[in-house]
Amino acid sequence: MALSEQHPLPSGLGAHTSAREALGERRLEEITAIVTGGYAGIGLETTRVLAAAGAAVIVPARDLEKARKAVGGLANVTIEPLDLASPSTIDSFAARHADNPLHLLINNAGIMAVPLARDSRGIESQLATNHLGHFQLFLRLVPALQRASGARVVALSSRGHVRSAFDFEDPNFERRPYDKMLAYGQSKTANVLFAVEADRRYRQDGIRAYAVHPGAILDTDLARHYDPKELESVVERARRIGSFKSVEQGAATTVWCASSPQLDDIGGVYCENCDVAPVKPEGDDGVRPHAVDARLAERLWSWSEQWLDP
Repeated sequence: MALSEQHPLPSGLGAHTSAREALGERRLEEITAIVTGGYAGIGLETTRVLAAAGAAVIVPARDLEKARKAVGGLANVTIEPLDLASPSTIDSFAARHADNPLHLLINNAGIMAVPLARDSRGIESQLATNHLGHFQLFLRLVPALQRASGARVVALSSRGHVRSAFDFEDPNFERRPYDKMLAYGQSKTANVLFAVEADRRYRQDGIRAYAVHPGAILDTDLARHYDPKELESVVERARRIGSFKSVEQGAATTVWCASSPQLDDIGGVYCENCDVAPVKPEGDDGVRPHAVDARLAERLWSWSEQWLDP
């Protein structure tokens, strides 16, 4: 990524734009999309908007019953089993789709502020689910994305990336005390670095990648692991800087990155409020330099490849 691309366009949209408004009048009948976590919160709104515009939306789900209740009645939507913390289910899912064109991969699923746990590989659970599972899914689906002759990958990051750069010395908290918010921040930084390097590696194949900050949204269960005092502090800060959004607004930047022609020649960028964000070392908006550093992105890619099952 040329760092010069990491600045507002401007897009003409903003923090109060809804996902439907971000899509505009565009129709998606020829589009196949995969939306991880597409049956809850902003993922569900993303699924609704894409499917209503005619896209064939595949929703991978760890909780199949919950997914059926949420999207089972929607036209153009299918549900399939997938657990991002289980490498074998990722491979099984991807194998079913690798031979068909895939136009949109939206890495929306995630967990936040959970107690210390590790996956079967020994990876801290937030890093495993938010980054490494999606990284594996992307690599397995590269043939499908190449077959689309023009595909986009959207990685859901967060303002939380400001809490931590990626700690290559101890990413799994084996030697340092576990801090659930540092772990979350590290995983969200990893989402941005993934988009930077995926775009660099695959843009020649017509695959462009973006990282997204959806905004502060209360109407999801992502914050269910906060204790009441922690949540009160988070809510107060979001209220102070005026960053609360509805679910419809929270899904807008995802849909914009997935569909806007304004991004046809831009990729590997971090976006917020339906626009490319500026790089800022501090402040209440923008992306931190540690999350868009091309050298760190390449290093994380190599680290991630080492952890994939053969």
